[in-house]
Amino acid sequence: MALYTDPIADLLTRIRNASSVGFRAVDIPASKKKAAILGVLKDGGYVGEYEQIDEGKGKKTLRVNLRYSTRGVPVIKKIDRMSKPGRRFYVGKDKIPYYKGGLGLVVLSTSKGMMSAQQARQEGIGGEVVCSVF
Repeated sequence: MALYTDPIADLLTRIRNASSVGFRAVDIPASKKKAAILGVLKDGGYVGEYEQIDEGKGKKTLRVNLRYSTRGVPVIKKIDRMSKPGRRFYVGKDKIPYYKGGLGLVVLSTSKGMMSAQQARQEGIGGEVVCSVF
C-alpha cells in the first residue's frame, strides 16, 4: 500500500494523467473528501459519473468516468492544486478568486462542505481554495 502525503494532489494528478492519454475512466483510492471534490467537478461538467467500488477488506475505490469533446479532446485542459499541505490558501467571502476570467472552476472547502467558487459567492462564505480547473 502506497502512502501519499497529499491525497488531493494524487487525485488531481491521476485525473490529469488519465485524461491526457485518453483513458475513459480512472480508479482512485476513495475518501469522503475526494468524493466531494469529484461531485463539484461533475456539477461543473469536467468529469462524468463516478461510483464507489468496494474491493473487500475495507478497501474502497472511486471509478471516475472522464469527459471528452466530440473530437476526442479532453474537457480538462488544466487542473491544479492551489492549497497545499505546506502552504494553505484561505480566502474570505470577498476575496474568492475567478479562474481564467470566470471560465474555469475553482473548488473551495468551506464550513458548508466542498463547493464551487460561484456557489460560495452566492452563500456568502469563504474557505480553503482546494484546486482550479479549466
